[in-house]
Amino acid sequence: MGAVLAAALLGPALVACSTSDDDDRPVVVVSTNILGDVVEEVVGDQAQVVTLMRPNADPHSFEISAQEAGRMRSADLVVSNGLGLEEGLQQHLDAAADDGVRAFVAGDAIEVLDYADGDASGSPDPHFWTDPARMVDVVEGLEAALVEVDGVDAEVVSAQADAYLEELGAVDAEMTETFAAIPAGQRALVTNHHVFGYLADRFDFEIVGAVIPGGTTLAAPSASDLADLVTAIEETGVRAVFAESSSPDRLVQALAQEAGVDVEVLELYTESLTEPGEGAEDYLTMLRANAERIAAGLA
Repeated sequence: MGAVLAAALLGPALVACSTSDDDDRPVVVVSTNILGDVVEEVVGDQAQVVTLMRPNADPHSFEISAQEAGRMRSADLVVSNGLGLEEGLQQHLDAAADDGVRAFVAGDAIEVLDYADGDASGSPDPHFWTDPARMVDVVEGLEAALVEVDGVDAEVVSAQADAYLEELGAVDAEMTETFAAIPAGQRALVTNHHVFGYLADRFDFEIVGAVIPGGTTLAAPSASDLADLVTAIEETGVRAVFAESSSPDRLVQALAQEAGVDVEVLELYTESLTEPGEGAEDYLTMLRANAERIAAGLA
């Protein structure tokens, strides 16, 4: 294992958001931009939605300002992912909860999977949004939380939730059809870190391994971890490895070189939405783009 395998992880990002003092609608503060997009689709103009995480940021490490932390503690509802994802934000989520702010934790609404291997083996996997079927439970739970917020028209929110669930079901069917083109023996995934457990469970993929063996991008691989992964790539004949858009791909590029086989490195949008026009500006677009890239890389 040579120096070619050294790489740096993405540093924390600061975000900016604001609400209008002249707007008397209730305020919903959301941690991640994936959930922020879903909340906006469900609540529409019934509330001010404040999403803390910027596009292209890392949910494990992004930070917020003191002003934003204060906004959380005065919100009408705080929506978070949970299951240990928002490592840099957890103290502020806890503070808001201690102040009695109403909260919806998406991870509480789903059937949780544990990491199967790696440093995080046995602990809950927070990356449930890679499975659109599980996001159905999130949307239904979110709807129930939003209709309880003072100032929100419950009938409007329920209608918008139903419409979004229809779109989500259509994307799920599209993904199923897209993945059908991948032969069973080629449904093997290698990524920066363990992020596809739910997708694998839903669409019958095998997780060969991850460059970073834990469930967070804040972990770091050892030489033996990388050696084991190179061996797994060689034994399974993986055709492509996938780098996340919110993390640098130098390490995964170096891994492909170290494996000494013809392995393509493809970028996926797994933990963050992008700016408009960059390929994954909303959650449903992200799902479609990832399905197409996975199928193209493995089929």
